[in-house]
Amino acid sequence: MSETDNKKELTWKQKKELEEARKAGTAPAEVDEEGKDINPHIPQYISQAPWYVSNNRPSLKHQREPEDKKKTFSSITEWYKKGVNRSSRATKFRPGACTNCGAMSHKAKDCLDRPRKLGAKFTGKDIQPDEFVQPMLDFDYDGKRDRWNGYNPDWHQEIVDQYAKVDEAKRKLKAERLQSELISGSLAKAGSDHDDSSEDEDKYAEEINMPGTKFDSKRRTTVRNLRIREDTAKYLYNLDPDGPYYDPKTRSMRGNPFHHLNKDPMEVPFAGENFVRHSGDVKDFAHQQMFAWEAYEHGTDVHTLADPTKLELMHKSFKEKKKNFKSDQQQSILEKYGGEEHLDAPPKELLLAQTENYVEYARSGTVIKGQERAPVKSKYLEDVYTNNHTSVWGSYWENGHWGYTCCHSLVKGSYCTGEAGKLARKAHTPSAVLSIGDVSIDGHVKSLMEEHADKQGKKNKKERKHEEKRKAEQEELVKKERLVKALAAMEKKEAVDIEMDERKRPYYSMKADDGKAPNEEEMEAYYLKKRRTDDPMADFVK
Repeated sequence: MSETDNKKELTWKQKKELEEARKAGTAPAEVDEEGKDINPHIPQYISQAPWYVSNNRPSLKHQREPEDKKKTFSSITEWYKKGVNRSSRATKFRPGACTNCGAMSHKAKDCLDRPRKLGAKFTGKDIQPDEFVQPMLDFDYDGKRDRWNGYNPDWHQEIVDQYAKVDEAKRKLKAERLQSELISGSLAKAGSDHDDSSEDEDKYAEEINMPGTKFDSKRRTTVRNLRIREDTAKYLYNLDPDGPYYDPKTRSMRGNPFHHLNKDPMEVPFAGENFVRHSGDVKDFAHQQMFAWEAYEHGTDVHTLADPTKLELMHKSFKEKKKNFKSDQQQSILEKYGGEEHLDAPPKELLLAQTENYVEYARSGTVIKGQERAPVKSKYLEDVYTNNHTSVWGSYWENGHWGYTCCHSLVKGSYCTGEAGKLARKAHTPSAVLSIGDVSIDGHVKSLMEEHADKQGKKNKKERKHEEKRKAEQEELVKKERLVKALAAMEKKEAVDIEMDERKRPYYSMKADDGKAPNEEEMEAYYLKKRRTDDPMADFVK
């Protein structure tokens, strides 16, 4: 091995040791031409530059995007200018400006000012300032989705000033109240009841008490997160994997963990968040809780757990006052407008014909338990006898036909004949036939007048058929005559066209007669005379 090879090997070993040291962190990292450290863990095929861009020194510039090809975006401080440029305002009309207001940034058709009787072009007065020339902004991905883009931080100062004015007004009111208490001499007594920390209750959001609760910000505890250690956790009631779902975040179990035992929800220690107990004093307690929240919002400090007796008395007094107020208001309205008789309405059982009375029936239809409902009357007239009948229509039935029981007549609205009608019906005498008439196949009883009308209708129907047939024959003859005339006219026209020289044909010779459309007979004649070249048998037709 030569001396040159030994030097190359030593140099390669030194480079390898330096690379290992840089990876281990014992040697400083390599620096590129821009002064940035090169990560020693980058593979060689990435850190080594190609031969056509190599500058004989370590660099990662070949992996970065060239500066001349980088796309520049607008900054977050740039935004479209709003309003008009009031710093410079023209005093004379400029050529090319809006003829209505005189601004250079738009034309008259795009002007948003009120149209003037004489525009600024003619008067030269009241030249409006120009709008700002809007820049062409190009934002990146984050800039397009910036919800505060275009917001001016100076606008927030207006909100700060507004709250400062409110605080100043509160301080003035507090000073005036203290001054009045000092003059009246009740300051010492009132000072013992107030705490310094509760004077400015809405200065910090943590010290604001929710309605109906007493949250202490110093203890950093809430009643919701407290649980007695002896209590059984909700997820331990039912260890079945397919049981009700327990949400560990909200510590709630909406389903009933004892549903597989088929027990009454009132008997189990926990029936799920969805189960609400409506028995006992639960409803009253819920109403009192709601009343405590509403009272707190109106300035009355009362708590459900701390002052239950006071809350109950206040709620009872409130309900009595509300009831008295409603009754007094209703009485005053009745005294002023009247109409008290309309309030004395009958009960709903009479108005709706519905009750909640329980009635139990047997299979035979008899009533076992309860009172049977009275039969409902029809809306039609009942037990009304007409034409001397003693029974109603439909009280007699014979061979599929209704009639009257008193005379056995099957004609509705007929006059009652009594026992004579029954005998005539039974003996089939001519008198009975005259009064009753014949019965048709469909069950309708026809009188002599109806039979006569049917015969006249059949006779008229035959006459109408003969008349229609005669008219149709006449129309067919007329059509045939018209068709013969149309064929003769067409043959005559064709003969004239054959004899006429094409060079001497008039300009409007092919036009229809008088500019009218051809009628049905002329079209039929045309189709009869038309030569069908696509028909192979056309040459054999004479």
